[in-house]
Amino acid sequence: MTSVHLWLREETKQHERRTALTPVACSELISKGFTVTVEKMKDRCFADDEYEKSGCTMVEGGSWTTAPSDAYIVGLKELPEDGSPLKHRHIYFGHCYKDQGGWKELLGRFSAGGGTLLDLEFLTHDNGRRVAAFGFMAGFCGAAVGLMAYDARSKGEELSPVTFRPHEEVLIDEIKDMLKKIQKPPRVLVMGAMGRCGTGAVSLLEKAGLSSEQIVKWDMAETKKGGPFPELLEFDIFVNCIYLMKKIPPFLTNELLEQESRELSVIVDVSCDTTNPNNPLPMCNVATTFDKPIHRLALKDEKNLDIVAIDHLPTLLPRESSEHFCRDLMPSILQIPNLESDASWKRLTDLFQEKLDASQK
Repeated sequence: MTSVHLWLREETKQHERRTALTPVACSELISKGFTVTVEKMKDRCFADDEYEKSGCTMVEGGSWTTAPSDAYIVGLKELPEDGSPLKHRHIYFGHCYKDQGGWKELLGRFSAGGGTLLDLEFLTHDNGRRVAAFGFMAGFCGAAVGLMAYDARSKGEELSPVTFRPHEEVLIDEIKDMLKKIQKPPRVLVMGAMGRCGTGAVSLLEKAGLSSEQIVKWDMAETKKGGPFPELLEFDIFVNCIYLMKKIPPFLTNELLEQESRELSVIVDVSCDTTNPNNPLPMCNVATTFDKPIHRLALKDEKNLDIVAIDHLPTLLPRESSEHFCRDLMPSILQIPNLESDASWKRLTDLFQEKLDASQK
């Protein structure tokens, strides 16, 4: 087998603690003949010495730009937006294949450098199902932040910065204690409830102790008539977990939100398509962060609405999120030596070329 060089880069997005490859996975890869280089990263959910003990070569953060040309640069979130040409094969979530803001500029960098984007969002099995995704944990963590935002509103406050939790149990216990003190128990609607993301949201709500009457699940059967959906106004929290692939009618409009009978006070846009022109929640057009987790939308009569649109929600539980994701990704990583013949990787290579051509028209 030809040796493959994987270079796990430092994540530079603020508060990002997740990783695509765990130390245990790196150890397995090295045992199978892979070369693994890991950039040092202070806030990664696994310490640098865990990787070092696994046999990885440790280098300074950001040094991937000078990595050997045959190295695969592995990461999760966006690269630094410095406009530099990209010469390597990059495995990460590029967020540029659905006409998001800056998509042509990013693909232009690959064109200038001769590199390739192997976008993890579109790595699929033959049946079209994604190989590895953070969807379950995104829904799980998104529902948690939604409940936190609702709790803050119940106290007449705005949700303060949110920090990561070391384990799921810590988060669940915290949410349970919080809900005991809320006067009006929330009713929550989860849209896309049958998918990975929606299943995660429902799981959090159930573990937090919400009753079946408090959790309403919508999926394709409930949404087939097309929006807008005035019914959403009857709930306290709306968690949007759909996977957007094409333009669809809006779920809500600003006009609907102005209705005096509206109970809805928190929207959690887990899908987080804030720059997508086809976003079915047009009011969710401002990305939020863990430092500023909500965007408060001012509506008439001071009856405002809090929107959560954090695009890396699973980093609230970074270690568990990384372990789940890496476990699903590993069989495909092990197939990289067969990149040109493996169906999943070949589809990614072909898709990159298709999108690159489109960006140049």
